[in-house]
Amino acid sequence: MNLELDFRSGIPIYLQVVDRIKEMIADGRLKPGGQLPTVRALAADLRVNFNTVARAYRILDEAGVISTQQGRGTYILDEPPPETSEAMRRTAFETLTDRYLADALRLGIPLKEIPEIILRHSNLKKKGDS
Repeated sequence: MNLELDFRSGIPIYLQVVDRIKEMIADGRLKPGGQLPTVRALAADLRVNFNTVARAYRILDEAGVISTQQGRGTYILDEPPPETSEAMRRTAFETLTDRYLADALRLGIPLKEIPEIILRHSNLKKKGDS
């Protein structure tokens, strides 16, 4: 499972794990009924504390996104209602936007130039899709 975490962002790692899993569900990389890695396996893969992943899974479980079944594993629940899916998509997009802006600013890109860059790349993408 490929979760990208930013250890310098100031956002707690457990929240980043929650957000990344929600993003992966929203964009279809994780499907309803799919099994997530065990807490220990994901913690080892991410090189974070076991409790960090356990906390993230607990939040996702309480939100009705996943279900942990003792002795069987952790699974993505069936597709949520449309309003929940839309909220997850919007949250995932806002999280991506926050990361993008933080990275751009860290690279020294002036804030006022960012919309111009996005528009230029958007126009290139449109031309490439034709």
